[in-house]
Amino acid sequence: MATPLSDTPLSPLKTVAVIGLGTMGTGIAEVLARAGRDVIGIDISEAAAAQAVATLEASTARAVRREHMSDAERTDALARFRTFTDLAAAADADLVIEVTPESYDIKQQVFRALDTIVRPETILATGTNALSVTRLAADSARPERVLGLHFFNPAPAMKLVEVVSSVLTAPTAVAAVTDLAIELGKEPVAVGDRPGFVADGLLFGYLNQAAAMYEAKYASREDIDAAMKLGCGLPMGPLALLDLIGVDTARTVLEAMYSESRDRLHAPAPILKQLSEAGLTGRKSGRGFYSYEAAGSDAVVRDALTPLEGAVVAPGRTIRSVGVAGSGTMASGIAEVFAKAGYEVVLAGRTEEKAQTAKARIGKSLSRSVDKGRMTAEAAARTLELITPTGSYDDFAEVDLALEAVAEDLEIKQQLFGTFDKVCKPGAILATTTSSLPVVACARATSRPQDVIGMHFFNPAPAMKLVEVVRTVLTADDVHATVREVCAKIRKHPVDCGDRAGFIVNALLFPYLNNAIKMVQEHYASLDDIDAAMKLGGGYPMGPFELLDVVGLDVSLAIEKVLHREFRDPGLAPAPLLEHLVAAGCLGRKTGRGFREYARR
Repeated sequence: MATPLSDTPLSPLKTVAVIGLGTMGTGIAEVLARAGRDVIGIDISEAAAAQAVATLEASTARAVRREHMSDAERTDALARFRTFTDLAAAADADLVIEVTPESYDIKQQVFRALDTIVRPETILATGTNALSVTRLAADSARPERVLGLHFFNPAPAMKLVEVVSSVLTAPTAVAAVTDLAIELGKEPVAVGDRPGFVADGLLFGYLNQAAAMYEAKYASREDIDAAMKLGCGLPMGPLALLDLIGVDTARTVLEAMYSESRDRLHAPAPILKQLSEAGLTGRKSGRGFYSYEAAGSDAVVRDALTPLEGAVVAPGRTIRSVGVAGSGTMASGIAEVFAKAGYEVVLAGRTEEKAQTAKARIGKSLSRSVDKGRMTAEAAARTLELITPTGSYDDFAEVDLALEAVAEDLEIKQQLFGTFDKVCKPGAILATTTSSLPVVACARATSRPQDVIGMHFFNPAPAMKLVEVVRTVLTADDVHATVREVCAKIRKHPVDCGDRAGFIVNALLFPYLNNAIKMVQEHYASLDDIDAAMKLGGGYPMGPFELLDVVGLDVSLAIEKVLHREFRDPGLAPAPLLEHLVAAGCLGRKTGRGFREYARR
């Protein structure tokens, strides 16, 4: 009688078979070969096998040119990679990794065939990110040796590997592939079996919402992508990323996620089906959300939807002076931005003392810029001279643009807009920096709603390049044109949004953060593993829990409530864990405790 795998210490995984030599399979093969493993590459297509060899030759040649490996190391790596078109070649493998198309039928055929080919102790890994590892394991003759090993694209560059266990997987198999991942220079994260696992489970919901936002014509593809890159520091915008992943692949993953969660946020946006069925699957076909030079190219080319450069816009209004209402971090940051661009700025606080404190904060910020060599001492002095602090909004009488950055409270903002209406001259543009409240409600507090617009800056305003320009149904064309022109002059990137909760960035960011909280709440993964997965697998500058603690859990909860109230989608309801932490006063870094604890300053 054979010894159960769970009781058998496994020998090192020296020989690895990779089945499916597409982009991902070839990348995994390269990682293994460069790490000293003997790699058996298997693909039913001789052309795919030949292309895999050519890709590995080109990639390792680049590595030698960049001095990342020697000629001898390259020769050894290439010698360790052999290709075949028959599954029987996997007979001597210690580990088999299948990276075939996301189809149960195809993967089950591969696993059944392997049952008759490989040794009893050989570990079988699936590279799926959408299908059930448990279901694939149950169809195998030895389910205890089947697990998921999810690399990220491009495999040589991306550090994250999700090690996926089913309820049937032997701990020794998990330990063996975890050790291998570490030896490959990767960072393994242990996860349970559910569609999307951690990284894709969070990523694809966000991508789906972005596709739905584009389909609803809320914002252009260029503005959606620019907003998420500039507002969140992401390496790619969501629609460009969908084209890279493959629109058809994204649809498959979302279908699998929705079949389990029944969460409407996972129900694939209809545009994904339309593009997939038309063969417009992204870069690999040459066209998806964007158009590309050729199939497989990453060079975007102009098409019918590309915005015209230098398009004629309505004549704008002249802006020479700006009034900024507020004395907090955001208000002082915005005042600094305008002054740096040469505008005269009236900075109004609730008292003269608060306004003076805000100006002093700007002075310190400018001094840091001087110390870092970003501006001269003379330029800093001239910038500070352009700012006039005041404790009275009466001093906004002659400004061309009045912009509020006060508390995120509709009643307070409406009262302030009523004051703007009384003191500001006719033709002055009145703007709100709200991130979640209806701009039109501020506009209706005035007798000139056509002059009111949203200008949502991001914190810290001097550093962040994005401004969401929020036009209401009442905003005049020349007001919109003027604000876009002003954004260019202050060196910000404007994106156009309609007046609905969350605009672009928060409407896409906060459901993602909420879903991360639900993962912890359901004990699916730990804070650290989720943060690591999104940074290493998605290229995010911060993990979701790091970001939540920085933003503030109370602020996050308020935005979640606004989104849920506006869209009435059950999937947008704030996670109970977030509500409990806020009720307990655990608001993040500012209180010393949120999802994590922090040293008090």
